[in-house]
Amino acid sequence: MELSPVCTDGISTDGCTIKSDRAQRKSKVPRDVEVDIEFLYKAVPQLNKVFRIVDKIGEGTFSSVYLGEAQMRDGRKERFALKHLIPTSHPTRIAAELQCLTVAGGKDNVMGVSYCFRKEDHVVIVMPYMEHQAIVDIISSLTFEEVRLYIYHLLKSLKHIHQFGIIHRDIKPNNFLYNRNSKMYALVDFGLAQGTADTQIELLKVDLTRLSKMQRPVFGEKNLNSCLPASSTTKQAAIMTELVKPIKTEDPASRRCSSAIRGPVAVRSQTQKPQRTVQQGLTCNCYLTDRVCNICLSRKQQVAARAGTPGFRAPEVLTKCPNQGTAIDVWSAGVILLSLLSGRYPFFKASDDLIALTQIMTIRGSRETIQAAKSFGKAVVCSKELPKQDLRTLCETLRGRRPSPGDEVTPLHGASKDAAHHPKTPDDTPTHRPTEGTLKQHESGVGQTLPNHPEHSGSKDASTLLDKQSSEVESSERGWDRVPDGAYNLLDRLMDLNPTTRITAAQALQHPLFKDL
Repeated sequence: MELSPVCTDGISTDGCTIKSDRAQRKSKVPRDVEVDIEFLYKAVPQLNKVFRIVDKIGEGTFSSVYLGEAQMRDGRKERFALKHLIPTSHPTRIAAELQCLTVAGGKDNVMGVSYCFRKEDHVVIVMPYMEHQAIVDIISSLTFEEVRLYIYHLLKSLKHIHQFGIIHRDIKPNNFLYNRNSKMYALVDFGLAQGTADTQIELLKVDLTRLSKMQRPVFGEKNLNSCLPASSTTKQAAIMTELVKPIKTEDPASRRCSSAIRGPVAVRSQTQKPQRTVQQGLTCNCYLTDRVCNICLSRKQQVAARAGTPGFRAPEVLTKCPNQGTAIDVWSAGVILLSLLSGRYPFFKASDDLIALTQIMTIRGSRETIQAAKSFGKAVVCSKELPKQDLRTLCETLRGRRPSPGDEVTPLHGASKDAAHHPKTPDDTPTHRPTEGTLKQHESGVGQTLPNHPEHSGSKDASTLLDKQSSEVESSERGWDRVPDGAYNLLDRLMDLNPTTRITAAQALQHPLFKDL
């Protein structure tokens, strides 16, 4: 692919000066975006000779993305996405992202790289531009068939990068672009990628989590071991969870546990004492209790990767398990499928890792979460038992296809009255209707609500009935009245709490849900 220079000595190939080019653009973009574009031209002057940057189309923690046009040698104009990496990014991290794009990109729904420009500490990665729609804007109008194809192509891209030993670490709808009209898909943003033990990406063999530049806390988030302010307690937050004490099979000197929390509502912080040397082999006396002893408080904090977006992190990431693999990407894909089947995006929205794990428990069950954590060397203590939810019932309730629990809410302790009629999971664990607490975050606007939810109480006037009938017809046309059991079976396997038994992307592609694909 050959580019024709846009300008030479300040004059573009069509005879217009760059100044007039930019003057024309000023009327189309906001002033703050115009300032950012001007800064990028100054930071990386080479771009001036190749691209006409027309807009800013994305901004994240580590980069900004711009839309640029280039004149090709054959005379046509082509659009590109220009990703400007912030100068504080570690050079090895930048090089690793580029290597992921060049080695694994360009096929199987994985974005490739076209060019790269560098000026001192400023780097711009140029990629093909793909028009796409944000999931949050179209989730209420998606058909089930569109959802099935979306997840299939997401899993296809995950299988591809996992074959190279790449763990993406930030799977979410914003990083899996979707063009609804052309049915095109693209996995982007390898800025947080890590390698497996046998990765084929040489630069991912470096322990990137220990790079000083990558140890910055995410804005607005707290450390796993931080306590919550009382003002943040909700019905879910009130179910206090104590995390991150390795099981007894590990060396006690490597243990670390969280601040003590008691009571179903009040949250009490405990000031950590200055660290001091711990005698090797000394056994603590707070294991699996709701308090923390001085021995545990004096131990060094366990280091584990926790990069990713809140709401999409796997249980092993939330509990700071040091051994994390490609299964964390599969979990994130499961969260996306949960959002699409329920019509709520984002599905999980937590202020910190503690609340995030609690939210997962309300869906997958506390007993199951505790058992899974034990399998990868972590101890989780929950003050209340939360039943495992039936995924079909949960999603259909959130979509308005089933009545909300209301007065017949499933109790947190024990099964509901009609539990005998609910299906059971393969391990014979009963599943339950979604509880009022589970639905509360979505009713209060955490998730994207769907229009035309039917009323469940009181008299229905003619307009209400008409709206309900219209909604049911629309839902039927979009296929939400005939979602196969396989969709929820796949969801259950993608969101397996245990990473060692969680389905892989390659295995998921062989699922009966995709038999005709």
